[in-house]
Parts: sequence; structure tokens; C-alpha cells
Amino acid sequence: MSDLLSIADLPEGAFAEILALSERADLGRPLAGKGVALAFQKPSARTRNSTEMAVVQLGGHPVHIQKEEVGIDTRESAADVARTLAFQALADLLTVKQLIGRLEGARIAYVGDADNNVARSLAQACVLVGAELTLASPEGYALSDAPYGVRHVVDPVEAVEGAQIVYTDVWVSMGQDDEAEARLRAFAAYQVNEGLMARAKDAFFLHCLPARRGEEVTHAVMESPRSAVWRQAANRMHTARGALAWLAGVR
Repeated sequence: MSDLLSIADLPEGAFAEILALSERADLGRPLAGKGVALAFQKPSARTRNSTEMAVVQLGGHPVHIQKEEVGIDTRESAADVARTLAFQALADLLTVKQLIGRLEGARIAYVGDADNNVARSLAQACVLVGAELTLASPEGYALSDAPYGVRHVVDPVEAVEGAQIVYTDVWVSMGQDDEAEARLRAFAAYQVNEGLMARAKDAFFLHCLPARRGEEVTHAVMESPRSAVWRQAANRMHTARGALAWLAGVR
């Protein structure tokens, strides 16, 4: 059994292998007779459901474990608890591949809070596959450990011009409620709306969900023909299945 602790830790070629497995329907039942523990540190709906379905499709039995039952850093140290990947970056790039036909050279703009786990995983994944990623965020919210080759700008218009994909995430994540007012002020100019998408011409829109319509993205953009968020959400299950099959040794 292999490990998948971080996108950045994948060996050469593994990311492409997982994406290829994600698009296959003939993976068999490599998890038959096995239980798969799904431990989440925060409340989860889409990721949990997608991963549970992926385990079942591969013949395994998913067991959801709540954070209180795991007790990371209370009952056990973090080093003693197996870490899992939410598969979001895999789902993102599988969607990009489906939309524009390739990953190498794909032009992706991420607008908003760039110093979070979504932007970090996306940046690591883009570097692995040769996609061009530009992060647009206010000063103080840039990705602190951006890998070499990822570009950061302050102006969201500069980021989206020429982009094929425009991506955003919520401005206030779980556990940041006490910062909500300051964050809403800081990101007010970073909303993905019809005006910003017009500067991206024919770009598709992505969001990892859940979205707060009227904050980081408008309802019109979410429901536009250029929105691929529902395909992106569906791809969570496919990429979870592909990643689990890769971990089980399917090639």
C-alpha cells in the first residue's frame, strides 16, 4: 500500500497515473474485503460522500470517523494518526483536463484568499503537471510557501486576462469567524462576478464548494454556461476512486 500524504510528495508520474485511473470504469474491486477509515478534521459533506462512494465502488467498506473519536493531538499525536488527502486538487485538474483537453500549459487564475489549503494543493498540482497558475489576492493573503513557477499578483483583472480557468474559494473558512469582518473588507474587490469573467473572455469557472453567493462569487456566475462547478463536484468521487485504486496498487 502506497502513501498519499500531500500532492507535493507524489513521485514522478504518479499524478498523471491517478488522473488516468480516475477516468477508468474498469478498476475492479481492489479494496474487496477491506475497511477504509475516513477521518475528517472538519465537517464534510461532498468530500465524505464522494469518498464513501469511491470506496464502495472499489469493493471496500467505508467507516467514517469523527474528529472527536480520533482525538488528534489530544488522544494521539498527529504523527501517530494516518493522514488523508481530500482529493480536491485531483478533482480540480481532472475537470480542467476535461474542459480544455490538456493540463500542460493550461492557464489558471485563482482569485481571492490564496493562503489556504485549496490554493496550496492547487499550486502544487499545477507545478507537477505543467499548468500555469496565477494567484490574485490582497497583500497579506498571498500563498506563503508558493512553489517555484506560481505567479502572484494583487490585481484580479491582471490575473484573469488570458486565463482559461477562473477559480475561487470562500473568503471566510471554518474557524475564521472572528476574522470575518476584516476578511470581507480585504476581499471586497476580489469577487468573481460577470465583469471579472468578461475580462477572461471564454474562461470556465470553478469553485470547490460550498459557495457563498454574493460574497466570493455571484449567483449569475455560478449558474452561467461557463460554470463547471457541478462537474468539478462530481469529479471528486472519480478522483477519490482513482487515488484509492492507485494506493491499492492498481496501475
